Amino acid sequence: MVAEYVAYDADIASVASLLADPSRAAVLTALMDGRALAAGELARLSGVSAATASAHLAKLLSGGLVTVVAQGRHRYYRLAGPEVAELLEALARVSPSPPVRSLRQSRQARLLREARTCYDHLAGQAGVGLLDSMIEAGYLVGGDAYEPTPSGDAALRELGVDVAAARASRRRFAPACLDWTERRPHLAGALGAAITEALLERDWYRRGGTRRVLELTDLGRKGLAEMFSCKELTSNTPVT
Repeated sequence: MVAEYVAYDADIASVASLLADPSRAAVLTALMDGRALAAGELARLSGVSAATASAHLAKLLSGGLVTVVAQGRHRYYRLAGPEVAELLEALARVSPSPPVRSLRQSRQARLLREARTCYDHLAGQAGVGLLDSMIEAGYLVGGDAYEPTPSGDAALRELGVDVAAARASRRRFAPACLDWTERRPHLAGALGAAITEALLERDWYRRGGTRRVLELTDLGRKGLAEMFSCKELTSNTPVT
């Protein structure tokens, strides 16, 4: 009996095999905030030796999931692009949660759910709440992807977002990204990244002590309430 041939459009198995190793998955997760890290730091964060981390990074580099930037004698690794972060976020939605064995782990999980970066854009309750508020205010329209309205353009300019530059970016402009913890969309793409950068530059959010965590400031709490009426965001305890 001749086996039936099943056509496929991409070599999914090769990518899946790279993600199947827990240490490589930990390395990729450590890079989920979009910043570049040295191999030594990635070894520490993934709990493996420097030699093991280097071997894993070589495989991830060969597989196109990470890129490397050389600065003098140092080499820094980062995700190959937002599409890799989207893949990891999608896998997180269908993966079981690791067991929580300490108060520290419980606190980290809570902080990640409240506000975090998904590569370079706002996610968690904060990201979902911001998108909902912008839609309710009439600043964005759309479903799987969004477009600013004239009032939205004005609000984004006031925030410090260069909408034209975001639109001219080579990446998608303003797609929806289904949030890993909230199971509802937050705003991704070039516009989502530009908004998050503006929030950080205004000190409305600050990077927290836990990787990917963003902390709402008193200034941000007031600004978000005035500009976007973000009740879901401003209910979080701000940092001073």
